Amino acid sequence: MEPSHMIDIPIDTPGHPRTADFAKVLHLSALPFLMLLGLLGCAPTGSDADIMLRGDEAFARGELPEALAEYRLALQGERTGPMLARAAHAYTATGSITEAIENYREAVALDPGLADLAATDLLKFARRAIQTGDGLQASEAVAAAMVLRPGVSSDGIALPLAHHLVQTGRYARALPFFEQAALETDNSPQVLYDMALAYDEAGNCASALALFERAWRRISVAERADADWRTGNCSMRLGAEALEEGELDAALAYYETTIQIGEPRGQVPEAWFQQGEILIQKGECTEARGAFEQVLVVDPTPELRARAQDRIEALRFERNSFGSC
Repeated sequence: MEPSHMIDIPIDTPGHPRTADFAKVLHLSALPFLMLLGLLGCAPTGSDADIMLRGDEAFARGELPEALAEYRLALQGERTGPMLARAAHAYTATGSITEAIENYREAVALDPGLADLAATDLLKFARRAIQTGDGLQASEAVAAAMVLRPGVSSDGIALPLAHHLVQTGRYARALPFFEQAALETDNSPQVLYDMALAYDEAGNCASALALFERAWRRISVAERADADWRTGNCSMRLGAEALEEGELDAALAYYETTIQIGEPRGQVPEAWFQQGEILIQKGECTEARGAFEQVLVVDPTPELRARAQDRIEALRFERNSFGSC
């Protein structure tokens, strides 16, 4: 088996402790991971050198279990950043992402200069995982890379990873990767729209509404129609929540959004009816009656029509016993 250990080294971080070292090896960015550790001053020393060398040689031959065994043996002695990084890289090569992340975390804690190597290796692992359809492992790797190396670019991985998680129904888990993709694409309207869909499916209507509004003018006609439907539907849900909390003006505004958009069509009569109910509570009787009359215009269900007619009659003849009217 040929080990996957060719990585690219990001160096575009002014002021980072290892920037100068990275610049020296830029033209060697396709060197094997283990050689890069040496170039960055991470060669093993002392009594563990022989064990580490055996591990490196086994890794170079593609004998990954043997290499990992040697690295783990070395770690029973002094736990240094270079040793932990070697073990972590072997774990990524064998697909053991949890162990890889644990070792990289400890390595970077001991030597922050290893953060770039760790993040790059984890992102490379994530790309392979996406290609094989393992979105969960990919998401773990990308999330860890972003923690180990704050501000690191996902190099285009975040968006396909977010889409993969959405396709498998993991909407909430996809959200951080949509947010990263939005940063990397200068808030592309398509990314904002896709992120809004994920927020909607995850049950976060407030965030979905804000994103639909930001993306609406720059997306396709079909996507606008979908955004309108979802915006109206979310507004109904948020209106009901606001009403339960006694926030009458907020509820009115949400129901008005559904009415103005006209979607979902089947919920527009209910939006008018709820506005009428709220206006009664606010003592705005004429406006309430107008809202109930609109219910009759927009094709309500027979039950809702009867309720609206009852409210109209009560308001007309002042024989109601509800609200301030």
